Amino acid sequence: MLACLILSILTVSCKRNASTGETVASLTPDVLAEDTAAMHRLRGIWVNQENDNVVFKVEGDSIFYPDETILPVSFSIVGDSLLLNGEQVRKYKITKQGDYVFDFVSPSGEEVRLRKSDNAEDSLAFCIVHIKPVIYTEVTKRDTVVMQGGERFHCYVFVNPSRNKVYKTSYNDEGMKVENFYYDNVIHLSVFHGNKRVFSRDFTKKDFREMVPETFLEHATLSDVTFSHVDENGFHFDAKICVPDDAKCYIAEVLVDIDGKHNLMLMDY
Repeated sequence: MLACLILSILTVSCKRNASTGETVASLTPDVLAEDTAAMHRLRGIWVNQENDNVVFKVEGDSIFYPDETILPVSFSIVGDSLLLNGEQVRKYKITKQGDYVFDFVSPSGEEVRLRKSDNAEDSLAFCIVHIKPVIYTEVTKRDTVVMQGGERFHCYVFVNPSRNKVYKTSYNDEGMKVENFYYDNVIHLSVFHGNKRVFSRDFTKKDFREMVPETFLEHATLSDVTFSHVDENGFHFDAKICVPDDAKCYIAEVLVDIDGKHNLMLMDY
């Protein structure tokens, strides 16, 4: 009898939620199944009510962002929570959901208010999402002429974009955690004395793993190698290992001596 009473109460609660068109928590999300009806209502393009900026688009069980560097993420709605299934599951409390309204609380505690777009032009923000990301093949080349011991040397740096993706987690303007990706570089460094090759080598960020923390290196790229100076010890270059679109960088010195040997050392800055 008690079990039947509990079942009746839950049934009434579910019907009440369906009639209002809003998601209301009556049980903890961990013990509820996915709310497929609420997930279906979320399909479409959603914009910020305050500034009409496009926030995301929902197709099936995936959320797409208007930025080709942000990866789509699968989602679910359980109880009163929106769950984003990225590298880690992120939970956002839903405060209101209807056919054309979707409000939730950001990690900072601010309420984000979205409305479903009825502007056909908003779909243009996602045209690039379905295109395979472009792998740039253009090589950046720099040639520096220096004098060492009264002799003329050429230092060459070739920045070659690779197919290796680097992933970075960040937050968009609505406080939602998103995962961006970037392409790492392979950088070729060579030193010539006339037609004689003194030094020639490809560098990747893995060459600096003994001096850069692994947790940082995982989300960083070898962004550039630039000529610094020449002295009696040899040719000095600065290698920059940076997190894309961030001020965080490590700078390592690449020292190439006249005999073609090289040494790596983390610089203090």
